[in-house]
Amino acid sequence: MPFLSRISLPPLNEGFLQHISSLNNGLQLELKNNVTFFVGENGSGKSTLLEGIAEQCGFSLRGGNRNHNLNAGHRFEGYESALASSLQLSWTPRRITEGFFMRAESFFNFASYIDELARSDRRILNAYGGRSLHEQSHGESFLALFNNQFESGIYILDEPEAALSPARILAFISVINQLDKSGRAQFLIATHSPMLICYPGATIYQFDESGVRETTYQDTEHFYLTKSFLDSPASYLRHLIGE
Repeated sequence: MPFLSRISLPPLNEGFLQHISSLNNGLQLELKNNVTFFVGENGSGKSTLLEGIAEQCGFSLRGGNRNHNLNAGHRFEGYESALASSLQLSWTPRRITEGFFMRAESFFNFASYIDELARSDRRILNAYGGRSLHEQSHGESFLALFNNQFESGIYILDEPEAALSPARILAFISVINQLDKSGRAQFLIATHSPMLICYPGATIYQFDESGVRETTYQDTEHFYLTKSFLDSPASYLRHLIGE
C-alpha cells in the first residue's frame, strides 16, 4: 500500500495557477500503487504538482531530501511552490518525510552542493558511490543517486530519464522494481519516457487541457507516437523534411 494515498486540490481561482488547464478545476487523485507516473506536454502542470507535494514533504525544491539545505538558511526566490498551500495530502498510515525530490533541470546545482559539503568531509561522497557526481557522466551520476540514495521513503522525480540512455532507463526500472517490491518506497514520477511508463502495475495520470485522468501506457501520446515513428521512421521524416 502506498504511503501517500490521495492528492486533493480545490479549484484554483486566482494567480497564474488558474491558467494551468489540467489543474484549474481542482483534482482528486487516488494513488493505488507504489509507482505513479504523471504524463503530458510541457507546461501541462506535472512539475507544478510535484513541487507542491515535495514542499509539503519538507524537501528542498532545488532537489534533495529534508537534510539538504540548498537554500542556505532561507527560502529561495523562484523555488517556492505556489501550489503547496492549497494541496491536501492523505497518508497511510502516517505522513512520510523520508525520501528525495529530484529535478533533472537543477541536478547540476545539487551535485555542486554535495561537492561543497565533501570539501570538509570526503566521506559524504560514500553516499553517492564514493565519487563526485561531477566526475561522472550525466547518466552515471543519475544512476549513482538512484542506486545509493534510494532506500526507503517517497521519491518525487521530475524527468529522471533526462540523462539516461535506453539501457540505463532499463537499469533505473530495475531500481524502481526492487524498492517497489520491498514495500519500502513510493515513486511519483513526471516523465516523457515511453519506456518508463511501461512499468508493470503502475498508475498513469494524463495531464492535458481537459484535466487529469487515469490512462494506460498504450493510450499515451508518448508511447503511441514513439512506437509509430520507430515502426516507420521514413514516413515521418518524408513528411517533416520533405524528402
